[in-house]
Amino acid sequence: MKMLARSDASHAFVRQAENCRSTGSSFVASVLEAVHRQLSLAPRTCEMVRTWTGDPAAAAVALRVNGALHALARRGNLQHLTDLYRGEHDDFDGSIAEALAQEDAFIADWMRYPTQTNEVARGAAIISALMAIAELRPMPFELLELGASCGLNLNLGRYAYHLGGVRAGDISSAVRIRPEWRGEDPPMAPVAIAAARGVDLSPLSADDPSHRERLLSFTWADQPARSQRLEAALEIAVAHPPRVHKGDARLWLAQRLADRQPEGVCRAVVHTMFLQYLGERDRRDIATMIAAAGAGATAERPLVEIGLEWTADRREVQLRCTRWPEGESAVLATCHPYGDWVEWRGFGGRDRAGDPRAG
Repeated sequence: MKMLARSDASHAFVRQAENCRSTGSSFVASVLEAVHRQLSLAPRTCEMVRTWTGDPAAAAVALRVNGALHALARRGNLQHLTDLYRGEHDDFDGSIAEALAQEDAFIADWMRYPTQTNEVARGAAIISALMAIAELRPMPFELLELGASCGLNLNLGRYAYHLGGVRAGDISSAVRIRPEWRGEDPPMAPVAIAAARGVDLSPLSADDPSHRERLLSFTWADQPARSQRLEAALEIAVAHPPRVHKGDARLWLAQRLADRQPEGVCRAVVHTMFLQYLGERDRRDIATMIAAAGAGATAERPLVEIGLEWTADRREVQLRCTRWPEGESAVLATCHPYGDWVEWRGFGGRDRAGDPRAG
């Protein structure tokens, strides 16, 4: 795989900063721009960035560094950095320079692991897709989530949703998800979850304080509503622990798909912001595996794949659904990466170029 030149690698922070500013976080944008200017003060981290193989945007290299800095700010050992994240001053370069110089080893170690936001606001798109499917074929769902992280979206039926003019989920829930809704309302069809399981290479646990802190560090500091929603979802996960298996998604999914589902249950393979972390071969193998399982689906034992992923050119995030035995694919919506808005199309949004597995 291609190794990045120093200028290409460091400019990943500038490009990510532009993306953060365009998606609503000027604070994180300013942090990343300061990292770009001060990165040489952290030689271990700088070398990791310089020698990164593959696409730094797909690997979210810049957001890994931001997560490490947020974690340090939350710990409070670097007061100037903590005060920056609290909004008490705007000395980005001074605070970031101090953190990079003093905590290079911590940041470099943090970077070894992928981002895990486990953003429950994305559940609005997933529940809308399930509602659209349930309208066509009413039956309970068995959810199989790839890249489940802490498994918070396996509990999506326990959250309250306001989707345009439609209310869904548990209206009494402490987790209230209300994206800006564009387009027509989704179908008002009840969704029943018969079973929900997931897999992740490094699953997190809502019971583990260090795991909770890691998730909270990946939220953006100038978006406190996200952190509050995450904390509420973590409390629900403590009361209703999600079933997340530690392992390789491809192998786990092969085992799950080999097990015949009960008659009258729709099996749903779900993934959100997951495919970008896989190599081309794994993406292709998973797609082939799901299509092969779909070929054996019946009206009594249907299969659907629901993915909320960047397109191959990273121009937009699409909510894509393919269902079997029909074998039909549609882009149900385009969405904000973290679920802030959903532009709904429904099953009228037939398949088109941009499948993230195309490459």
